[in-house]
Amino acid sequence: MALQIFAYILHKDGVIDDTALEMVAAAGKIDPAASLTAIVVGSKTDAVCNSLIASFKEVWKIDNDSLSYPNAEVIRGLLTRVIPKGSAVIFALDPFGMDIGPGLSIKLEGVYVPDAVDFDGIEGGKLKAVRQEYSGQVSTHVLCDISGGAVITIRPGSFRAVEPGGADGTVIDKTADATTGGLPGGARRYVEVLQAEVGDVDITKSEILVSVGRGIGEQENIDIIKELAKAVGGDVSCSRPIVDAKWLEKSRQVGTSGQTVKPKVYMALGISGSFQHLGGIKGSPFIVAVNKNPKAPIFQVAEIGVVEDLLEFVPLLTEKINEMK
Repeated sequence: MALQIFAYILHKDGVIDDTALEMVAAAGKIDPAASLTAIVVGSKTDAVCNSLIASFKEVWKIDNDSLSYPNAEVIRGLLTRVIPKGSAVIFALDPFGMDIGPGLSIKLEGVYVPDAVDFDGIEGGKLKAVRQEYSGQVSTHVLCDISGGAVITIRPGSFRAVEPGGADGTVIDKTADATTGGLPGGARRYVEVLQAEVGDVDITKSEILVSVGRGIGEQENIDIIKELAKAVGGDVSCSRPIVDAKWLEKSRQVGTSGQTVKPKVYMALGISGSFQHLGGIKGSPFIVAVNKNPKAPIFQVAEIGVVEDLLEFVPLLTEKINEMK
């Protein structure tokens, strides 16, 4: 019998997250013959569900006004009621996915496979998963026995999104099945959403970002990044170490603990490319990476990669761009 795969869909304000269509690709790498179903949990989710029927044969909806905020404790209980044991469930590796995944795997009595960046199919009931260790310097190939089911988190950006079309799916309302007996309880409760501070520039609206990481070396060297940003008509952003050192303000940080951005062009200068940083980049921008470490994981997602010391390369690039202008 073919494996049944469920993809948990992240969404906000009626719009699906970019990872939704990456999951179609990931499921195809796990088992091309698998039955793939999307799961949408939230409040007033009709628009989200309808946007998925071109990509998924079935879209399961769990809709309740009390689910407007994604509380992992509550949603874990709901999913346990509707997902058959022996299935594989995939989540994006974001704070919610990391929160819900381990406990759900226990509830479903399946194996937990975190932070997968690729798959090489199933053989003898064992999934061949690829993970990264030592900040992406080493790829680890892992055999996971998923014959009894699995909960898998996939790293955003690791799988190229599949364009919508061809599925002609249907929406199935599973709310009654999931909420029979009421919503599951939890020790946590939603209080409020605190919006990230916006500085003099809102990088979430920038079309071109010139982003700097710890490879810049010293604070005074950031001036060369600002000059490049001016030359290309972009804004300066950064990775977390730059904010921790107080070289740039928090509002310019890209990543899971910073801002989520969706530029057309993203220049990553002296940034290794940890999943925490890449998790803040959405929309499949054109990524240009400059790093003197040829094994830096940023090169795995970059369209153009330059193995060079950014302190030498960036001034030359800025000069050439200004000459062209």
